[in-house]
Amino acid sequence: MSSEKTIVFITGANTGIGYQIARHLLSSHIPYHIFLGARSEDKSKTAIEKLLEGYPNTQSTLTPAIVDLESDESIEQAVKAVRSVTDKIDVLIHNAGVELDANGPTQGLTTREIFDKTYTTNITGPHILTTLLVPLLLKSSNPRLLFLTSGTASFELSTNPGFILNKSPAAGWPKPPQRELFSYKSSKVALNMIMRDWYRILKEDKVKVWTVNPGLVVTGLGGDPELLKKLGAGDPAGSGQFVVDVVEGKRDEDVGKTVQRQWLYGEILPF
Repeated sequence: MSSEKTIVFITGANTGIGYQIARHLLSSHIPYHIFLGARSEDKSKTAIEKLLEGYPNTQSTLTPAIVDLESDESIEQAVKAVRSVTDKIDVLIHNAGVELDANGPTQGLTTREIFDKTYTTNITGPHILTTLLVPLLLKSSNPRLLFLTSGTASFELSTNPGFILNKSPAAGWPKPPQRELFSYKSSKVALNMIMRDWYRILKEDKVKVWTVNPGLVVTGLGGDPELLKKLGAGDPAGSGQFVVDVVEGKRDEDVGKTVQRQWLYGEILPF
């Protein structure tokens, strides 16, 4: 593999924000080699074909990366596959995640199963993958580690009574149905602390680490697109560009922090 290319591994890159990150990397003036992560080879290859159709003259290249964050074996195989073609990576972007609070019950999942699957995908899997890829990151001259978080993990936002997800139901039990995100929001709060620990652990190795809040956008993760639009969700393309801005050095003064694209109503909220 050409040493002139910046090597990027993106999880969950076959759809949504991850796909848009890959798309903006392909359109950059900087040449990249992108490991496009997905849960199956078909999903990764289909996304790659579509991306290359849109950018036939790109300087960058793509390789399928099969990784299921619920499986230690899958994570280990993905790292082995990366090692078979390169001895270093420059950027690791943890984009993949799940939100099962809304549709988990319709899949027959219990509350415990919803929490377990959310945490293993959003927290445990990324932590294990990071641990296994750190030796490759440390061989980069400019290593970067990004975890995609959510504005719903903001304690500041949680105090805003005007935000639709903060509506308090009437007194009494049981409460009337309304959209709650107990497992998803708490997993992203945990991810913010995972970032802080990796920032501390890798600080002397000069690894730049962030959590990145891409803003509320319409993707398959959030469920009903119309509901998301009512909440103010935008186009994931802008989120992809924002993440690439972080990759390309535009938020280097904010390492160890959560950096954010604008949140609802044009506000930038502290965490």
